[in-house]
Amino acid sequence: MHFDVAGLKPELEKLRAQTHEEAFWQDPAISAKIGRQIKVLEDKITSFERLSARLSDAKTLLDLACELDDNDAYDESALEVRALESEIADVRLKALLKGPYDSNNAILSLHAGAGGTEAQDWVSMLYRMYTRYCERHNFSVTVLDYLDGDEAGIKSVTFIAKGLNAYGYLKAEKGVHRLVRISPFDSNKRRHTSFASLDVMPEIEDDIQIDIRDEDIKMDTYRSSGAGGQHVNKTDSAVRLTHIPTGIVAACQTERSQMQNRETCMRMLKSKLIELEEEKRLSQISDIKGEMKKIEWGSQIRSYVFHPYSMVKDHRTNYETGNVASVMDGEINEFINTYLINA
Repeated sequence: MHFDVAGLKPELEKLRAQTHEEAFWQDPAISAKIGRQIKVLEDKITSFERLSARLSDAKTLLDLACELDDNDAYDESALEVRALESEIADVRLKALLKGPYDSNNAILSLHAGAGGTEAQDWVSMLYRMYTRYCERHNFSVTVLDYLDGDEAGIKSVTFIAKGLNAYGYLKAEKGVHRLVRISPFDSNKRRHTSFASLDVMPEIEDDIQIDIRDEDIKMDTYRSSGAGGQHVNKTDSAVRLTHIPTGIVAACQTERSQMQNRETCMRMLKSKLIELEEEKRLSQISDIKGEMKKIEWGSQIRSYVFHPYSMVKDHRTNYETGNVASVMDGEINEFINTYLINA
């Protein structure tokens, strides 16, 4: 890992100087883009400087412990070193987030696979897992589209995680997730296997140009619905847009008007189209990304086994843990970190 802090600081000052120019705020798209760039640089520099200061303090503490030959001071030094190891790993991971959209918000879409209620319940469990992960990382979550299960759970849900590097981290979770457990819906207590797919794409801001022709868009409107009316407004304002050439569908029901929901859908379509172009480019560069794995049943990225033993295993990295409860409560850092480090 290498941080060119000496190079980052002049770059940051140059961007800050632009914010004081008279014409800066006349173009909201450009000012928003530069604002995001400033935030990314500030985060990198602050993280490095904080880590450097803690390393210096830890060395001073260890020197003092050696000088006094004090066991309590040794123990305190050991605790500080362990805490630093965790922070170093976090800073190292941030250094790996160099993709063009890694600093962006992330749009996540969960869909139940075959299996009816079992799969729909699995989607609700994954939705909770990712919202808990977002809470732990100070990412805000806003539901864009939500479809209840027939008897329990969720058929599909699309939500946006807002925060610095949300896409950079959560892109590691894209794929099929497999659950093995004794079904709570089966009176015979048989073991069931359920699948759910997760799609993750960056939220693309208006400063990025992509041409979507009106004739390529099919628009449907429908009544909003949600879990007990908690997520959305129950009006006829929900919008579903289909991009005819690619078959991509974007739906939003979280805003009060059709116009607002349509604008959100258009941003989602733009995000997906740009992501497809990026995947196409990367798939041709094997030394950068390697083979792109299709998201389809039978090609799961991770298995969550509740019975006959407890284990969560990522099939891409072989990282696994037996602490299923912690994982389902949003503790998925090691899965994400291991994937990003080895990608």
